[in-house]
Amino acid sequence: MPLPSLSLLFLFTSLLIPSPISSSPVQDPELVVEDVHRAINASRRNLGYLSCGTGNPIDDCWRCDPNWEKNRQRLADCAIGFGKNAIGGRDGKIYVVTDSSDNDAVNPKPGTLRHAVIQDEPLWIIFARDMTIRLKEELIMNSFKTIDGRGASVHIAGGPCITIQYVTNIIIHGLNIHDCKQGGNAMVRDSPRHYGWRTISDGDGVSIFGGSHVWVDHNSLSNCNDGLVDAIHGSTAITISNNYMTHHDKVMLLGHSDSYTQDKNMQVTIAFNHFGEGLVQRMPR
Repeated sequence: MPLPSLSLLFLFTSLLIPSPISSSPVQDPELVVEDVHRAINASRRNLGYLSCGTGNPIDDCWRCDPNWEKNRQRLADCAIGFGKNAIGGRDGKIYVVTDSSDNDAVNPKPGTLRHAVIQDEPLWIIFARDMTIRLKEELIMNSFKTIDGRGASVHIAGGPCITIQYVTNIIIHGLNIHDCKQGGNAMVRDSPRHYGWRTISDGDGVSIFGGSHVWVDHNSLSNCNDGLVDAIHGSTAITISNNYMTHHDKVMLLGHSDSYTQDKNMQVTIAFNHFGEGLVQRMPR
């Protein structure tokens, strides 16, 4: 996957009205902005001859470790901005996806990505090999999960994609997410104990709906039915960083309606993303 260039640092800060859906807002968002700038300046000061540093504090946090594969969960300590405290599955076990199929959205097979993301316990999800996963329905995630595509070429493509709905502490890293379609009018499981009827989805690459403490980092996203990354319905405490976005119309949506007051609580950091060729609109700067 191509590495995003250092092309964008945008901090989206809005009015501070507590939300019953998500976590409480940071009361002084300027402190978060200052923390981001300190991290960037520290990384840049470490640039030099024979240095592995890049000036990107997220990458410099883990890429300089030649044994990063043995300590994958260290990534959870590398976020910046409003999503900095998203720990994903840091405190859980490693779950290895070995099966690229997605034949049953209600009773997913062990070893599949869907089986991993619906579990109740924290999990750090990795992949046994390169694979393309065509989801039958939306991938509805449970809280405290990391999907970590490092070390493999993992494509989620050709079907509905990722939904982060009313859950917390999610990390999505190192995936190729593209050609996402609408799904729905179907039963879909979202936990070991519950499944329910889903209406027609929008066909986003990553849909964050009432979610909090979410970090979307180092993904390649393109050509989805609606948005590449949409954060709506009171979602907050989000960082969207280092993503490579191309060939799409409505790139990113932060808040879906002026009349939905809970979106005034939204706090999102957008940093180091590459807005590439073939994009049309909704590229926050």
